[in-house]
Amino acid sequence: MTDDLFAEPPSPAARAAELRAQLHHHAHRYYTLDDPEIPDAEYDKLFRELQSIEAAHPELLTSDSPTQRVGGRVLEMFTPVRHAVPMLSINTETDTEPSGARNFDARVRRALGLTEADPPVDYVAELKFDGLAMSLRYEDGVLVQAATRGDGEVGEDVTTNIRTISQVPLRLPADAPPVLEVRGEVYMRRDQFEALNEAQRAKMAAGAKGEKTFVNPRNAAAGAVRQLDSRIAAQRPLSFFAYSWGEVQGDTAAPATQYDWLMRLKGWGFPVAEQTAKATGADALVAFHQRVGASRDQLPYDIDGVVYKVDSLALQKRLGFVTREPRWAVAHKYPAQEQLTTVLAIDVQVGRTGKLTPVAKLAPVFVGGVTVTNATLHNEDEARRKDVRVGDTVVVRRAGDVIPEVVSVLLDKRIGEPAPFTMPRSCPVCGSEAVREEGEVDFRCSGGLFCGAQRKQAILHFAQRRAVEVEGLGDKLVEQLVDTGVVKTLPDVYRLGFTALAGLDRMAEKSAKNIVEALEKSKRTTLPRFLFGLGIRHVGEATAKELARHFGQLDRIMDASVEALSEVSDVGPVVAQSIHTFFEQAHNREVVEQLRACGLTWEEGEPAERAPQPLAGKTFVLTGTFPSLSRDQAKDLLEAAGAKVAGSVSKKTDYVVAGAEAGSKLEKAQSLGVTVIDEAQMLALLPNAQGDS
Repeated sequence: MTDDLFAEPPSPAARAAELRAQLHHHAHRYYTLDDPEIPDAEYDKLFRELQSIEAAHPELLTSDSPTQRVGGRVLEMFTPVRHAVPMLSINTETDTEPSGARNFDARVRRALGLTEADPPVDYVAELKFDGLAMSLRYEDGVLVQAATRGDGEVGEDVTTNIRTISQVPLRLPADAPPVLEVRGEVYMRRDQFEALNEAQRAKMAAGAKGEKTFVNPRNAAAGAVRQLDSRIAAQRPLSFFAYSWGEVQGDTAAPATQYDWLMRLKGWGFPVAEQTAKATGADALVAFHQRVGASRDQLPYDIDGVVYKVDSLALQKRLGFVTREPRWAVAHKYPAQEQLTTVLAIDVQVGRTGKLTPVAKLAPVFVGGVTVTNATLHNEDEARRKDVRVGDTVVVRRAGDVIPEVVSVLLDKRIGEPAPFTMPRSCPVCGSEAVREEGEVDFRCSGGLFCGAQRKQAILHFAQRRAVEVEGLGDKLVEQLVDTGVVKTLPDVYRLGFTALAGLDRMAEKSAKNIVEALEKSKRTTLPRFLFGLGIRHVGEATAKELARHFGQLDRIMDASVEALSEVSDVGPVVAQSIHTFFEQAHNREVVEQLRACGLTWEEGEPAERAPQPLAGKTFVLTGTFPSLSRDQAKDLLEAAGAKVAGSVSKKTDYVVAGAEAGSKLEKAQSLGVTVIDEAQMLALLPNAQGDS
């Protein structure tokens, strides 16, 4: 260890040779094997280091340096294709902030000799897709060849596989040039990628040999394109976007701008991303970068940045190239969604229902726009499948508001033989036995409401707006009440007095008074709200309503057998067993009786006759703001009519009810062809709803 600390740093020549070897290795893994070992951000870091060494020491530049080629090589199993017009790479703007757009505009203006008095430059702004670059060659309007980028000069003939992509035209209109090469990106949508991996996991579970899941949509797309059997490729859902062109012969009406060329390609049947836009000047580029960045995670496919191109083809020609990269274009990336870091420890967190979740404690790393120190490992099976161990170097991914997760482990960087992760067999919070039910992937603490971790979450769940609703009883207050021992059981919350609350840290007298009043107000509730608030596993709002309607009284539910519970609509064997098990526990019955003793009341009656269910079997998704109903009111009306109200749109969704400022759910519904209706159309489906609203 001491020798490493005081060792001489490698010479520029040695470091350059080392970087070239690493970059060649990783390029081979990425482009040829479709099995990357490191995230793109780590590759870019190594690439930039080599660039800086070669810039400082030109004598070290070699013809085979990765900085002098686009990347990749032809697989021997495919026929080589020499590109008539090279498929060159685009320089990357390393400043991921919006100011990177201004940097590019400033470089263009300097190269053109423009001053502040000259008008702004016109650009085209596009998406930077995370897929596989492709060149499509048409002769006399017929697709005759499809080739990968390869090393930029020579690619791979994958025509048979590309023909399976429905978005790729096989024949062009009569006004297309006699020879036309269309450049674009083959990619896989996220939902299709998830479905593919799900199918792969099913094959693996069934014992199929040679199957694997894919790391990301890009690698899944590349693997599909490189299938030797086009029948297999046809089963892999691929898509295509056009964004440029190569060789063109016999064109008598070529446009003068990049944008008009793209619109021309679109008119011939090639898909062009709808976000593609004209942008005049640096401010417009910045606005485009911010607009796309804000919606990046809602796109149905992966992008890692945007691309800016000077619109005028005459100005493109005037600006020319530098070391095989055009001066008139740049790729402006967003903060990487994947980064490398080290696992410092693996802790286990306990959720509201007692679920034990392994969480990797990480050396802090900036990924997806934030500093990440924790990443979920989901469950013991997943942690062991990925073989995550303390001390490992791992790839961490964070996209949007998604919880950061460990994607993979770099096994070649593992030091020694650290012990594999094993889920503890007792709860790390209360020491109760951790159990794993048959057929379940998760371990759960058996301590129930006696477990401190579950107790906090149980109180928050009980106090939420859709349950009994105790306004003002939030995370920090509940944490303080439980940690200080003031509240040890759920009923203790209703025994809180003004003096106890006012004595807590950072609790003003007015706030304490408001909490006491909110607790008193919450005592008058409904049976469905109370049932939902108890946090019984698998019992959501809709199930709680069905239980209350079917039995009419809480005691009847508490005493019901599994068979009797199974007769309730929306209650299957698993849910029935969960309800029965909950009320079979003496401490849970005690909690219910103590809550009643604290004054919680609701109306009870005889079992209700089931009302007509005109929307039974239908699934709705709500998005946006409605003219006269709140989301909760709309949900209640739909559920009363037998509908299921889901939180996300899928092919199984029957209707999306869209109000003002509807967002990504509306876009996804439109892309999937799901019926979209407004509030009035929704009410028309409910015979008696108009008068109630």
